[in-house]
Amino acid sequence: MRIGLIYDVFEDYPWRDGEPSDADAEYEPVDTVDALAGAVEALGHRPVRVGTAFDLHARLQEGLDIDAAINISEGARSRNREAYAPILLEMADIPCLGSDALTLSVTLDKAWTKDIVRAAGVPAPVHRVYGGVPDIDPDDVPPFPLFVKPRYEGSSKGIQPSSRVDTLQELRAEVGRQTGTYGQDVIVESFVRGGGEYTVGVIGHDPPEALPVLQRAVETTTGIGLHALEHRGAVEPTEEWQYELAGDLTPELESSLQNLTLRTFDALDCLDFARADVRVDTAGQPWFLEINPLPTFAPDGTFAIAAELMNTPYDDFLADVFDRALRRLQIG
Repeated sequence: MRIGLIYDVFEDYPWRDGEPSDADAEYEPVDTVDALAGAVEALGHRPVRVGTAFDLHARLQEGLDIDAAINISEGARSRNREAYAPILLEMADIPCLGSDALTLSVTLDKAWTKDIVRAAGVPAPVHRVYGGVPDIDPDDVPPFPLFVKPRYEGSSKGIQPSSRVDTLQELRAEVGRQTGTYGQDVIVESFVRGGGEYTVGVIGHDPPEALPVLQRAVETTTGIGLHALEHRGAVEPTEEWQYELAGDLTPELESSLQNLTLRTFDALDCLDFARADVRVDTAGQPWFLEINPLPTFAPDGTFAIAAELMNTPYDDFLADVFDRALRRLQIG
């Protein structure tokens, strides 16, 4: 089969004057596209490198001939941006691996995602949504410390040490910074402390399978995940970050984190692959933070690390992920 690859690499970002330095943080290195192509070839199929959702739109008009597609395209600026490629593929009657447009749009919205998973019984921190500083009601602010991040972004965009706030004055300053810089609402949620930060990958469907849990380092002063402070385009520290591995990843905790992630995956109708971030408090209670059904497949990313822990070559791992998805679509 001819399997189309829909993606945004760093050089594809359509920069505009005045955009933040991390605007392209969700895009991918070419190595990621090479990994996707290698996995498709390992399955005996032919990868067709289409490019961005806008490239897909143009090539469909020209009669693009593909049997299915793997989409990791993020788009830009719109809260519907992750739905561009899946909608075009759906309209063209081309099967697409991974979650559909509705799930991608909902999960990009951090506030709606929290509402849905809480309704499904998944523990998630209390949150508020602010469109600007005037929206902050001092009598309706969750207990400090709090964490502030853009509502419709991923890959830690917008996060820096000031994102964790301990006072009303700091909250106002951070809400003003982020809404002014990113031109969108922010979500403000209780900051979970004490038991560490973890990420959990999921692959497959009916039933989905949770991968080995990965523990993340946290910066010692703020308690923010180190990966969130070191993302592409982040503010450079004046000196090297100090960090620690807070908490203890026991077999019991790993099982609990995996179960929580699978419940979240199901509640949001995710398909084929996703990655969730979870924090644990001082009492050992896990709290869902967010889920990404368009996770990076970079050769040094979460899924590659999980494959290494499973003693599986990365090409073979990705081939298995995509083969399961093709069989779900009944075209494998």
